[in-house]
Amino acid sequence: MNILCYGDSNTWGFNAETGGRYPRDVRWTGILQELLGGKAFIIEEGLNGRTTVFDDVFQWSHTRNGKDYLPTCLMSHRPLDIVIMMLGTNDMKSCFNKSVWDIGRGMETLVDQIRGVMTEDCPDIIIASPPKLGKMSDYAPQFIGAQEKIKNLAAEYKKVAEAKKVGFINITDMLSAGDVDGIHIDEGGHRILAEKLYSYLENYRKD
Repeated sequence: MNILCYGDSNTWGFNAETGGRYPRDVRWTGILQELLGGKAFIIEEGLNGRTTVFDDVFQWSHTRNGKDYLPTCLMSHRPLDIVIMMLGTNDMKSCFNKSVWDIGRGMETLVDQIRGVMTEDCPDIIIASPPKLGKMSDYAPQFIGAQEKIKNLAAEYKKVAEAKKVGFINITDMLSAGDVDGIHIDEGGHRILAEKLYSYLENYRKD
């Protein structure tokens, strides 16, 4: 079984304390691989600053828009059994000025894109709402209004999942980003996230 994990810096494993990357055995993807053992292979596809569908004019836009890279990613890693998408944190940046509804449409677009690309061997799709934001420091000017948006994002993603008949896990209510920068989960958070997803996948595969 091949599981693609498509996300942003919290999937990449950004370490807020060092500015570097957590080792693979600390990242939630690596821990999830360990928990699953030989039952599945985890494919990491995390990128700092990735959005669902929005171009960030302050960064290299063509590399940050999740919609632009997703088709290539899917074709490169096929065959796939499951795609887990955990995006939305960067969509809440104030420079985009997007509502929760807009962000939900971004996620909806990615679901449609997967089904459009993988017409013959479409994987199961699971939407994961991002971790709750913590107390922000340097990132605060970039995320004005995000603390309010994150409160409603999980509910919007759940609506998308129900409408599109895909899986959904509410990570927002289970896990909060660390207080070093309020955006990125810490080492303990990666462990919690992996365990929550493992439990979800175990029940998901039995359904």
